[in-house]
This record gives sequence, C-alpha cells and structure tokens, in this order.
Amino acid sequence: MTLDRTNPEGEIAAAAKAFSNWGRWGGDDVLGTLNFLDEAKRREGFALVRRGVSFSLSQRFDMNGPQKGWRRRTNPVHTMLDTGTDAVVTGQGFPHGLGGADDVIAMPLQCSTQWDGLGHIFDHGKAWNGRPAEKVVTSEGDQVTGIEHMAQHVAGRGVLLDVGRVIGEDGELPDGFAISGEHLSATAEAHGVEVGRGDIVLVRTGQLARARRDGWGEYAGGPAPGLSFTTAGWLHGTEIAAIATDTWGFEVRPNEFDHAFQPLHQVAIPNMGLLIGEMWDLDALAEDCATDGLYEFALTAAPLPITGAVGSPVNPIAVK
Repeated sequence: MTLDRTNPEGEIAAAAKAFSNWGRWGGDDVLGTLNFLDEAKRREGFALVRRGVSFSLSQRFDMNGPQKGWRRRTNPVHTMLDTGTDAVVTGQGFPHGLGGADDVIAMPLQCSTQWDGLGHIFDHGKAWNGRPAEKVVTSEGDQVTGIEHMAQHVAGRGVLLDVGRVIGEDGELPDGFAISGEHLSATAEAHGVEVGRGDIVLVRTGQLARARRDGWGEYAGGPAPGLSFTTAGWLHGTEIAAIATDTWGFEVRPNEFDHAFQPLHQVAIPNMGLLIGEMWDLDALAEDCATDGLYEFALTAAPLPITGAVGSPVNPIAVK
C-alpha cells in the first residue's frame, strides 16, 4: 500500500471509513474488538498450557523508568508510609509487638507497561462507536468506556510475533522501521502460527532490549520501530482482540506523514475499537519461544478496574 505522505487528513479519513467497527456490536458497546475474545477463544488459549512456565511481560514500576515529563507523564513515585524503623522506634500503637509497613504510589496510568483504553484517543471529536468525545470523557473520567469494563475480559490465546528476530538484525529493528502487514504475516509464517479472530497479538521489535543495553535515551516519544499506518487493514481484517508492542508508542516513529502525530492510533482506537498495549517486556518470552519453537500461549492481561480511566497499568502473564 502506498501512502501520500503529504495528505494525513485524507489517508486517516479513508482508513477510518474503510476499517470502522462503529455499530458492529450495537450502539451501547464498550468493549470494541474485545468482543472477538469469546469463551471458545479463552478455552483455546488456556488449553495451550503444557509446561506451566510463566512470564511476566511487564516493565518495573519505579523511578528508573523511561518517562521524561511529556504531557506531564512521570515515572512512578513510591513512598513508604510506615517502615520497619517506625515499628521499632515508635511501636506504631499496636499491641503485643505487632508492627507493619505500608506504602503508596503516585503515577500516571500510562507511564510503564499499560493498555490504552477506548477513551484515550478521539477522531475529529468522536470517541469509540461515534460518540461525542465531550460526552464520553469529562473531568470526572471516561463516563462510558472506562477501562473498568474490560477488566474481566482480557484473557485468552496470546501470539508472539518476534519481528525483531525474523526481520531485523541481531534480534532488533532499527528506529524508524515501519512494520507492514506483510512483515507481520511473514513473521507468523516463520514462527509456524496463525493469527486470527480473538487473539491477543504481541509484537516484539527489540527496541526495549536496546534501551536496556544503551540507556533510555529517546525511548519515551522518540524515534522507534513500530507498526506502519498501512497495517490498519491487517489489524481490522485479522479480527484480533488486542495488540501490544515493546515500544512507547505502538506505531512507527517518526510517523510516516510529513506532519502527523500517531495517525494509526487515530484509526485503531476510536474507529476500530482496538485495544492497544505499549511498553510490554517481551524479551524473556521471546527467548523461550525461540528455544521451544512455540509462539502461542495462554495470556492474561487484565487492566486495573480504575473507574473512568482511559488507560491502565498491567502486569501481563504468559503461561506456556
């Protein structure tokens, strides 16, 4: 597919129209493509467990994360409210020698491994399913598609597409590499897996591994490998339930138009209703998949049911 780099408005409008799921699951829908992840797909996913080995696909939530303050996003701030010192010195007011520790964390919901909720992105003032954005997300949060609605649904068959290993060099794609639908299909074929309705697809580019080796640099918001805008048709046609990457922004950066910001988000979230994950740590899982040759697994990745949130931290667990 050829893009007119000078015409993001036209290209986004055409893709939004061609790949819209508005009304597909009724006017009141709050799940989007998670509707594809049904009970049969969930049984299929958990039937894949053979060895019982599990992998956390989450980065750590601490001050050593990648955030630099863009849109007031900071790394998590973890503060102790009670410590062992408090227990020893003050006794904390408890009887018979009991002591304890408590803590609190303050962080943006999208500062580390996370899901983008359906209220996260709008297209020309429209939220998912064609709703007016100002009536969906207010100062009190997402009043319609808050991420709490998804909390019980994100569990099923996971598929890893290690594009960095198949297409890249030494397991990594360079920054600015646009992953096409052809790249995704070729990677699936190389791994011996099929991608289809209801799957949760994980795309490894290798950028997180590079950031760990060389330092965060511009990981948060800078140049990155990622999905091409042209993958909108692949994302829609495969009928996947969700997709996540090991990068900050899911799609290739710089974006493929002369003047644009995250155009694939603009199509995928408000028009397609696609659940998108970012900053997932896929490296240990990828090593295991390369060793045993199996790139499908059970996956659970429930967002925190934060009422009215447009995104959520997550600790995804893959089980093989």
